[in-house]
Amino acid sequence: MKTNPDFSLEMAHGGLIAGVDEAGRGPLCGPVVAAAVIFPNTDIDIPVVIRDSKQMTAKQRAVAYDWITQNCIWATGECGPAEIDELNILWASMRAMERAVEGLTTKPDFCLIDGNRVPKNLAGESVVRGDAKSMSIAAASIIAKETRDKIMHDLAKKYPEYDWDKNAGYPTQSHLQAIDKYGINEQYRKSYGPVKERIKNENTHD
Repeated sequence: MKTNPDFSLEMAHGGLIAGVDEAGRGPLCGPVVAAAVIFPNTDIDIPVVIRDSKQMTAKQRAVAYDWITQNCIWATGECGPAEIDELNILWASMRAMERAVEGLTTKPDFCLIDGNRVPKNLAGESVVRGDAKSMSIAAASIIAKETRDKIMHDLAKKYPEYDWDKNAGYPTQSHLQAIDKYGINEQYRKSYGPVKERIKNENTHD
């Protein structure tokens, strides 16, 4: 399967195309973050690695982030834990994507959305594994991940006992042990299984 994205999808639509992707559906805490990225043109010289952020090293992502933010039109949007609990993670992700596109200083003609669903307030199409196919979506995946990682690093300074700077909020064994030891705070998604289970156990023991 092709893993190096290009501008084929962008060129097929023409006009100003925003790639949109999100990061942070799986973690037990923190926001889900979406990003929207518009490349100024499709024949731009790209001197950095841009592909699915999950296939990149931390250093590659940091370098790509700097280049994208300096050379493209971009914006991020997020939904916090309370909204995730209220909407569920799918709709919270959709809302974060809408907020990212709304935040763009230049409005796109069309959006390419990673995944299999288009947020109802966006004009665009969904692209399964879009971060491996579309350069704009791949760039958005990098911006979303780097932005969310920074948020979790900042939160880790406030709550150092949970190691969010290392686990990014994902349910690692050591993270679950920290929750058992230190409890649940307002950054946790209370609708998520492991968190819901622990709240239920706490209530049972009260």
